Amino acid sequence: MKILAIEKELPGVTPDKFTPEILKAEAKKVWLLQQSGIIRECYFHKDEHIAVLILECNNGEEANNHLNTLPLVENKLIRFDLLPLIPYDGFSRLFNSK
Repeated sequence: MKILAIEKELPGVTPDKFTPEILKAEAKKVWLLQQSGIIRECYFHKDEHIAVLILECNNGEEANNHLNTLPLVENKLIRFDLLPLIPYDGFSRLFNSK
């Protein structure tokens, strides 16, 4: 199942908490999750510097478990909202005989 994960900053977190060491560790962990096929795509929002990830997991709980291993999440600097996705089925209306 595809899961859309949208980064949310936590209240009260200041920019100085995003140290170069944590950001490097974050990039490494994202790369490892991408190499393992868990993270399929990763982006930043064009106007806001928030991550948007597409994961391939069995369910939202599994996706959340993987995201919780990210250093920025572990250090309580960010969290993710998860949206489980299913394939679009609207094309069937084109072929409905009613």
